[in-house]
Amino acid sequence: LFGITAVNTPLHSLCVFLCVLYHSHVPTGSELLGKSTRVLFSSLGVCICYALGYTCLPIFAYFIRDWRMLLMALTVPGFLYHSSLQGKVELSPRWLLTHGQVDKADAIIRAIARKNGVNAPEVIFKTEDGSQMYTILDLVRTANIRNITILNTIIWIVTSMTYYGLSLNTPNMGGDPYLNCFISAVTEIVAYVATWLFMRYTVRRFTLIFLFLLSGVTLLVIKFVPDELDAVVLVLVMLGKGGITAAYCFIYVYSTEMFPTVLRNTGMGAISTATRVGTIISPYIAYIGDYNKVAPYLLMGGVTVLVGFLSLLLPETKDNELPELISQVKPIILKGLKCNVMINIQK
Repeated sequence: LFGITAVNTPLHSLCVFLCVLYHSHVPTGSELLGKSTRVLFSSLGVCICYALGYTCLPIFAYFIRDWRMLLMALTVPGFLYHSSLQGKVELSPRWLLTHGQVDKADAIIRAIARKNGVNAPEVIFKTEDGSQMYTILDLVRTANIRNITILNTIIWIVTSMTYYGLSLNTPNMGGDPYLNCFISAVTEIVAYVATWLFMRYTVRRFTLIFLFLLSGVTLLVIKFVPDELDAVVLVLVMLGKGGITAAYCFIYVYSTEMFPTVLRNTGMGAISTATRVGTIISPYIAYIGDYNKVAPYLLMGGVTVLVGFLSLLLPETKDNELPELISQVKPIILKGLKCNVMINIQK
């Protein structure tokens, strides 16, 4: 909303910074909810709402050509809605416990129990003397959490670069840009529904690999499509966009399940910040399309396939309890890969 008053780049950047604070709702919601509800919240809840807003963008932009009025039309309803939620969304009891605020966590749990018609026990939490404070440096202090942080950062950067690269490259596809943008938004809705089904019924690691390979290979195939077959290119681009969109939604849940409660918000904030490297690069990838329409797809497809194979190292988290402490973080999967390599060498 404040972006309407932005008259220069620094002020606009400040407005974007304030907007990005919204991302903290993902780990907070994940900590408040159970296993099955957590998946529903992260896919059909957060992401579908994002996609529905995305579908409104080309429609509003088609009729409202002034960018300030466009921002006003898009943001005022959301601002009023979020204002009405102030004081109604509780803090995460998990987070409060890890920061020594046992009384607040106890009060929230009892309030939730009353709303659900459940009698809470007299003692919910055992008070422990002293609580350790954690900083961003703890993300790289021990081997397990350091490997998880580095892998997630690389995966998020490539995912962001490909996702926004495909979104910004829409005008280079030919045809009406508003229609292409609308089709791209509808593709995301389908991708998010598919992600919800994947998260409910399939394992995390191999599903993420499949989504990356689906997106990457599809984009690479565009190289072999004749220039006059614009419809085929559009279908392939949308398939690639659907794959990377599903992967983006998927890693939000997956990464949240890998980080411990004591560092979940810190970890998600750190990798989300690093992800902006991919976001910054994406406009330049789209700009390459002015000189060679196929080059952006080859670049994005290639790195997406590579990061798909890199995802083999991630630990499996489906149906597991969220880790509370750093010591409970699962290690990356290296032993199995080493064993397979040694067996092949011996053969």
